[in-house]
Amino acid sequence: MQRVIIDMDEVIADPMGDMIAWYRNKYGLEVDYQKMLGGSWLRGFPEDHQVIVKNRLMAEGFFRNLSVMLDSVEVIREMNKRYEVFIVSAATEFPNSLKDKLEWLLEHFPFLTWRQLTLCGDKRLICGDFMIDDHVRNLEQFKGKKYLFSSAHNMDVKGYDRINNWREAADIFLR
Repeated sequence: MQRVIIDMDEVIADPMGDMIAWYRNKYGLEVDYQKMLGGSWLRGFPEDHQVIVKNRLMAEGFFRNLSVMLDSVEVIREMNKRYEVFIVSAATEFPNSLKDKLEWLLEHFPFLTWRQLTLCGDKRLICGDFMIDDHVRNLEQFKGKKYLFSSAHNMDVKGYDRINNWREAADIFLR
């Protein structure tokens, strides 16, 4: 059975969307999507508020209640019947996120077993046939077929096959 590695943040969970909604509500300010290109979406927030946003990302509980990306549950449920699916998140970057992410995954993707959930620090140790991720740094060393999941911070990246949403993923993996 072929193995599909799926990232969590910005692929099946929406921390950026939730952070932007919180920020707009709390501060009444917009983010600059142009500044997000080529790296971190943190740069889209005004410079004097980036520490506030980073602290919120690091806070216990932030990752527990994230929105689920549209259609991801249904598509991954079907993929799980045809592929060996693993959700892989570089969660140790945000140490307080470990418990939050595990609980979030078990709640929203109950058809996946705990053995299919990998919370790690560096995805270079991961192997599989396919990887869906929003960060090039995670795709660069991957030996299988690479798919860049579109997010505001990677819209200027070229050289990868893209998946823009979970309906497109279904077209690729479930036809």
